[in-house]
Amino acid sequence: MERKQAIDLLKKYNKEEFHLRHALTVEGVMRYFAKELGYDEEFWGLVGLLHDIDFEKYPEEHCKKAPELLKEIDASEEMVHAICSHGYSICSEIEPVHEMEKILFATDELTGLIWAAAKMRPSKSTKDMEVSSLKKKFKDKKFAAGCSRDTIKEGAERLGWTLEELFEKTILAMRDCEDEIEEKIKEI
Repeated sequence: MERKQAIDLLKKYNKEEFHLRHALTVEGVMRYFAKELGYDEEFWGLVGLLHDIDFEKYPEEHCKKAPELLKEIDASEEMVHAICSHGYSICSEIEPVHEMEKILFATDELTGLIWAAAKMRPSKSTKDMEVSSLKKKFKDKKFAAGCSRDTIKEGAERLGWTLEELFEKTILAMRDCEDEIEEKIKEI
């Protein structure tokens, strides 16, 4: 599958800039981790890009409608499993088992929290964000209340990482792709 097919499918079911930006962010984060860990950046990126394919249009069927939509681009079973597993214990019974799936599960909610925290900074960027700053926001349950702290904690545990490690690595991943996302969001 080519990225253009994935982008076309994403745009077919997602119109809001917030959802498109989140998809691009998770794509960039997944590419970063794939590169760091020696995996296929393209595949990991596409999984990140399409992970919420059904969320905007079918929020009540999130991770349940995705397999049907992903058939439109002949997504592999591996991709479908990975995408559906990111909603484990929230809206899906498919457990993240592979390292890629565990990273997607751990970083999906966290990217939202980091992005919300970045928007509060004078720079409006992750480039000068410190882990200590993110830890404060994480502890404040009212801040970005829609980002599940329990899911983020469980994600770190599944990876065998401390929360601090997960925070640091995800901030670095978001920093790495931030400029590129700003360019890509203009294209779509």
